[in-house]
Amino acid sequence: MKEILINAFDMNCMGHLSPGLWAHPRDRSHTYKDLSYWLNLAKTLERGKFDALFIADVLGVYDVYGGDVNAALQQGVQVPVNDPLLAVPAMAAVTQHLSFGLTGTLSYEPPYTFARRISTLDHLTGGRLAWNIVTGYLNSAAKGSGLEGQGSHDDRYEVAEEYMEVVYKLWEGSWADDAVVVDKERRLFAHPEKVRKVEHHGRYYQVDAIHLAEPSPQRTPILYQAGASKRGVEFAAKHAECVFIFGPSKKVVGTTVKNIRQRAAANGRDPSKILIFMVLTAIPAPTDAEAHAKHQDYLKYISYDGALALFSGWTGIDFSTYNPNDPISYVQSDAIQSMVEGFTIADSSKVWTVQEVANFIGIGGIGPVLIGSPERIADELIGWVEDTGVDGFNLAYALSPESFEDFVDLVVPELQRRGVYKKEYRDGTLREKLYGKGVTRLNNDHPGTHFRYAPLAKVAP
Repeated sequence: MKEILINAFDMNCMGHLSPGLWAHPRDRSHTYKDLSYWLNLAKTLERGKFDALFIADVLGVYDVYGGDVNAALQQGVQVPVNDPLLAVPAMAAVTQHLSFGLTGTLSYEPPYTFARRISTLDHLTGGRLAWNIVTGYLNSAAKGSGLEGQGSHDDRYEVAEEYMEVVYKLWEGSWADDAVVVDKERRLFAHPEKVRKVEHHGRYYQVDAIHLAEPSPQRTPILYQAGASKRGVEFAAKHAECVFIFGPSKKVVGTTVKNIRQRAAANGRDPSKILIFMVLTAIPAPTDAEAHAKHQDYLKYISYDGALALFSGWTGIDFSTYNPNDPISYVQSDAIQSMVEGFTIADSSKVWTVQEVANFIGIGGIGPVLIGSPERIADELIGWVEDTGVDGFNLAYALSPESFEDFVDLVVPELQRRGVYKKEYRDGTLREKLYGKGVTRLNNDHPGTHFRYAPLAKVAP
């Protein structure tokens, strides 16, 4: 049995993926705007040997449900939402090993400035950084950024392909490894001849500049991608080192895992090096009975409108026009196509009603909920790995920080006892922690390596 990898899944807002549960007396997610929330969370996760804190983000608001933002505001559905990047250096300062996965929407920021921000964070965290590549899915984000609306689903991925080429050129090819010398005696900081301009003249981006940051510990951060549509899987198979997926059943998740690995192989990459994480929520307690009692308590706080405001935003379908008992069916949209596919096309053995989807999303959003004693939760986590081929989990919360604290105190020791979870962190950058000591750079079969700095060929006299 391979070692299970676990990230905590949070967002710089309240409630995140459990709409309505922020109203529970023990939930503290509404203190997301206080730095102490993030510092305490980081310390808890490091105590539990979590691999990373994976921070979600959206630009825009969930205004598809009912055609306005009212439900999202009333129910606190991922709005207000603060910048996911700014708390990271502070969390890095109070931890030694915990890494940080940041969601960055490439559609609304030039690659030149974004690449510098990521390099800065990779420096400040000592190489403990990952970037979750997203193209966005909310029309409100495009309108807030000065556009009439977002491009079509597949067109956004075409833009993303060129965006990746630009950031690879900046991160990998602008500075030589030995460009920076900091020679005080010679008063030489860097060799000018070992720093090159990136000259990119493409369809969507024009860059004529050197990368502003010197090479960071990883150069290119660990790359996550969360696309599960046909086009999203193709993008992930080409670029991602880690893939974040969802699914309401093992059948859906297993099919997605198989598809990603097949497409990675078709792109000339080692499919075993693609680490796949699925989202789920765990509700542990010392006994099964106590865990189910806790779950029943949580259920009282689910917001039907909040859940459907999320689902409408994810799918681009206004579910306020449906009755609770109406079955959902596949409708193509320019939002997250795989989201509705997961409840329709991907698993035809079940027909989901709107009410069932709202109940499913109510705790933990788009992943399954595991309820029980530490032994039962450990059994189920191991079962998901063995039955689907995932490498680990993005652990969402019902209540924060309660869900994370319970998992650290109850489930982690049981996983460690079974030998499927680390007892100590590996040293080094995030890439080294995931792939082994000395592996600080992109694997040689990754397309980003094509843009690495190489000495100029000497011209014969």
